[in-house]
Amino acid sequence: MKYKSHILICILCLALIMSLIIYFKVEASTKLQGIENFPESYKPYLTELIKKHPNWKFTALYTNLDWNYVIDQENEFGKNLVPKNYSDSWKNTTPGQYNVEVDSGWVDSSRQAVEYCMDPRNFLNEVRIFQFEALSYDQTTNSAEGIEKILYGTEFYNTKVTYLTSNGTSVEMNEKYSDLILKAGKTSYVSAYHLASRIKQEVGPFLSHSSISGKVAGFEGLYNFYNIGATSSSEPMGAIKNGLQYAKDGKGASQETKNKYLIPWNTKEKAITGGGIFIGESYINVGQNTIYLQKFDVNDDRGTPLFWHQYMTNVLAPYSESKLIYQGYQKNGLLDTSINFIIPVYNNMPEIQTQSPAIATTDFKQDNTKVYCNASNVNIRSGPGTSYEILTQVTTNDKMTRIAKGVQAGERWDKVKLENGLIGYIFQNYVTDLPPVQIEKIELSLENAILQKGETKQLQVTILPQEASDHKVIYKSSNTQVATVDNMGNITAIKEGEAIIQVIAEENSKIQAQCKLTVVRKLEDSEIHFDSSLSVNGTEISGLDHSNNTVEILKQKITTDLELQFVNNKGDILGEEDVIGTGSKIQVKENGNILLEYTIILYGDINGDGKITSVDLLVLQRHILEIEPLEEIYTKAANIRKTASKPTSVDLLLIQRHILGLQIIEQ
Repeated sequence: MKYKSHILICILCLALIMSLIIYFKVEASTKLQGIENFPESYKPYLTELIKKHPNWKFTALYTNLDWNYVIDQENEFGKNLVPKNYSDSWKNTTPGQYNVEVDSGWVDSSRQAVEYCMDPRNFLNEVRIFQFEALSYDQTTNSAEGIEKILYGTEFYNTKVTYLTSNGTSVEMNEKYSDLILKAGKTSYVSAYHLASRIKQEVGPFLSHSSISGKVAGFEGLYNFYNIGATSSSEPMGAIKNGLQYAKDGKGASQETKNKYLIPWNTKEKAITGGGIFIGESYINVGQNTIYLQKFDVNDDRGTPLFWHQYMTNVLAPYSESKLIYQGYQKNGLLDTSINFIIPVYNNMPEIQTQSPAIATTDFKQDNTKVYCNASNVNIRSGPGTSYEILTQVTTNDKMTRIAKGVQAGERWDKVKLENGLIGYIFQNYVTDLPPVQIEKIELSLENAILQKGETKQLQVTILPQEASDHKVIYKSSNTQVATVDNMGNITAIKEGEAIIQVIAEENSKIQAQCKLTVVRKLEDSEIHFDSSLSVNGTEISGLDHSNNTVEILKQKITTDLELQFVNNKGDILGEEDVIGTGSKIQVKENGNILLEYTIILYGDINGDGKITSVDLLVLQRHILEIEPLEEIYTKAANIRKTASKPTSVDLLLIQRHILGLQIIEQ
């Protein structure tokens, strides 16, 4: 009895373990729609696509699988094949496995080939992205006309269906192949365009293909349009015979299964529809609903181990089929319809995607040179040649980093990384090296663009990148009678008027910045007086009552015969009842001209709305975490302790205590 109880416990434990395995398998992946939900290395490619096709939708499929683990699982002998006539860079060159035919004319692929074909970032262009298209049937886009355009160039195109029975009798149908494929899509809930492309991929352009000829000895009158069950075999026509055996009896499947898939496939209609049902139930309707996921089993809803339920062995099948689908959409004028793409993401992916084995490493020399485009509207392509897909365009003076310099014979291409992170190839003649370190940008800051006659102010100049900060710049004034500027950036106001101060990089006069300033008459101290409750430091004013800070109240604390105008931090003119906040300005005017501007600081009001609320807490928190840095005036308002140091979590706490009424902020 005790022995039986142990067995029962073991069975229960096993059941629990299996249920947990299934549970975690289901929970393993996560889908998030929108470009913003993808890793940074995906975004530049998807951004370019959405510019061309605003109706396209992108869903990130977070597999939660480690990249190296995935490649290890897929890099098993016989799991991924390439044609035997491919170059060695595509092949597994392990002794004893090199050029061994796993199937007639097909050999095991290299690890590099697997890495290249599995990294989605290699295929985020207008053509190859269709390997990630969601493949459920869509009646708004699927049509017989669209199917015909996919079949164009094959013997299926615009052709009525004929087939042979098992006794050799020829049967002619009224329907065309496109009609049968459309019916199959509706019945199986699988995209009819996908079924058409899959047939074109699996049996080629000819009706005489052995899988669908109906003439193979021992399998007369049987058809398999999708090569279902056509597992690899080294014997002559082994794979085809395995597929036709499935068409005959489902390879020992139950009667229920055979009925479901319309087996035997002894008519072309049953083979096309039954195979579509098989694809739908076995792949598309259980989570493997893209060509990519059918080839690489990294996500499904079956609750069983991954990496084995894979429809095809050709490692390049998704790459090839995607172009057929794209061409069908293009010819049918459907590229601008709403299409959803489900794109896998893996953990610990390499920073730069693996290069295609078709691109010889000896054709490139590793590099890290800053370059710029020297022509207008130059294509960046997915590979080194005009036959590769266009990723985006660059134009004159656009900067990029050359990560590999082409040393090919003849026409040379460089591999580059654009400033937005996109990686592609550009014809070498269209790029020019930048100097090792050069000024790329000049930023100017002037505390107040209004100077009083005789006043001197320092122009704050920031040179980027930092490595070029010691490079020489030239200062110029557009009107030296109004204002002058010395070679240190000191501006002196000479007489009333306007002037533009320019700062120009000596090494490259395309690179410059400028600011406009106005010189007004000197405002005497006796012409304006502030109440003692206010604190005036140069042109900055603090000390406002945070609970009583309207324009009307502040105006009562200022004595002057000059005109006063109040504007908020956005430059909008404020009325008497409007509140004053950080960044608001008091403009002292004469005859409509601004003589001087004072800037308001309300400590604790970090977003400039004149109130101290939880919004200010959030803004300061984002600043401290360096998510969204504050401008200088708001940084001062966030420094509740009024120290010289930067705002910290202590200031956060003080704002929080003020909001809760525990400790009011002193202004």
